This record gives sequence, structure tokens and C-alpha cells, in this order.
Amino acid sequence: MSNVPLIVSTEWLAERMDDPKLRLLDATTFLKQPPEGGYYDVWSGKEAYEKGHIPGAVYADLLGELSDPDSEYKFTVPSRERFINKISELGVGDDTYVVVYDQGYAVAGAPVIASDWASRLAWQLRYEGFENVAVLDGGFPKWQEEGRPVTTDPGSYPKATFSGDRRPELLATKEDVKNALNDENVLLLNSLSEADFKGESDTYARSGHIPGSVNVFFGELSDMKTKELFDDAILREKFENVGALDPNKKVITYCGSGIAATWNALILNKLGQDNVAMYDGSMTEWAADPSLPLNKVEK
Repeated sequence: MSNVPLIVSTEWLAERMDDPKLRLLDATTFLKQPPEGGYYDVWSGKEAYEKGHIPGAVYADLLGELSDPDSEYKFTVPSRERFINKISELGVGDDTYVVVYDQGYAVAGAPVIASDWASRLAWQLRYEGFENVAVLDGGFPKWQEEGRPVTTDPGSYPKATFSGDRRPELLATKEDVKNALNDENVLLLNSLSEADFKGESDTYARSGHIPGSVNVFFGELSDMKTKELFDDAILREKFENVGALDPNKKVITYCGSGIAATWNALILNKLGQDNVAMYDGSMTEWAADPSLPLNKVEK
């Protein structure tokens, strides 16, 4: 199957559950900021997967197997060889198409409707040259809420052959962001909360935002009741208001460690902004370097 939409509904997936070319990946990971503040805790969603998942799905370990084990930062893009070895073992290959979902999580104790773990894996697949990948709108919570089938039986697919060419233009490095500080043709988009953007939190080594950044919080793009993304008109207004849909500009999205930024990047793609890169190190890397500038919004 070709030309898979960027984001698909639960109905869309339900109609294709018996398609032998479908590969369903559960990318669940959990993140929560400790009550006392400071850097967030992150843990695998494997146990949650084992307790219940969409039938046929296999678990994709973003935290462990699909990140660079030698990086000082969690979720750093792994080597192409490492990624392809693992993803092909999960059954993803040239003659398949993929739907990725996650089981949701809480940020600072508050529920956020955003499938950003799924969008992270979808972004990694596109980065390595695999285009037939969609994210499930509303993820597992919506699937479960609708009374659709859930199982504890582990999924399994035959090992596949994965090719395609890496797309380096989808990834931004610290140097790319430094260069963007003085480039009016590049827009830096902070995907974190307003409090994080203003510098009112203490999550990272230093607080604030990269100078010149605009802010669209990734957790405010879906309806809390329906768990679905807002209509395109609403989404478009949010991103147009900060200039992110300007076809003459490149957008670099960033967040804490390259997760939420992929959700905003996906929505921008959905709205027709194709010139989008994601800063993998994000605030975790940037704030740790005292030579790099950060701005705060004065009260």
C-alpha cells in the first residue's frame, strides 16, 4: 500500500487490520516530571504493552533499542545500521506500510493528548527513508475507549528487507540551530509548555528558550474529549499565528529531547509545511552548554 496518510483514524486502522502488508507498532514510552521538579523520569512502555495492546502490534523500544546507546542524552538518533537492524526485525520493510501508536502519558501530572512517542518513531522511519508510515490519531486510549479489540498476546512479523536513503534534511544539529540564530529564513519553534518557554520551570540545566523562538505547545493540538486532533482550520491558525506556515521559511522544531518536537513537525507536514527539521538534542543538549544563549520572558 502506498501513499499512507500522515495521520489515520481508528476507523481507518480497524478496516485494515487483516491486511498482510500492515505493520502495527506500539511505541509506548513514559515520561513524567518528579513532583519536586527537575529533569523528568523516563521509562519503557514494554510492561504496559504486555498488559494490553492492539491485536497484532509489536513493541518498538524507543528508549533502548531505537536510540543511540553511546549518547549522553536519551533518545539520540541511533546509527542507521542499528535502526535498520531492529526495525527490520520488527517486520518493517519495503513492501509493508506502518501504523504507529502509543498509550499516552502524563506531563507534570496532567494528561496530554498527543501521540508524540508514535510521531517520534514515525519521524525516525522517515529520516531513514521509509515513507509509508502513519500515526494513529488518539492512539491506544481512543482505540480502547471505543471498545475495539485489545489483547495481551504478543505480536510477531517476519523479518523484512529495509532500504531507502537517509534524509539528513529532517534532522537539525546544535550547529544548525546556532546558524539559525542569525538566519531570517529559519524559524525556531519551541514545542514545550508556555511555562517552559518563558523560563518558569526548572526541568533543564538552564531555563528559558532559544533566542528568536516562537512557541506552540504540542499538548494543545488535540481535543481532550474526543482525543482527536483539532480540525485543520484550528491547527492552521495556531501555527500561522507564529509564522510557521510561511512557505519561504524552514522550520526547526525543538522540545526537551526530540519527542514532542516530532509531533509539531508532523502537524506542520499535515498542514502543508514540508520544510521542517527536528532538533534532536533540543533543550537537554542546548541548556547543558553554558556558552549558548537562552532567553526568558519577563513577568
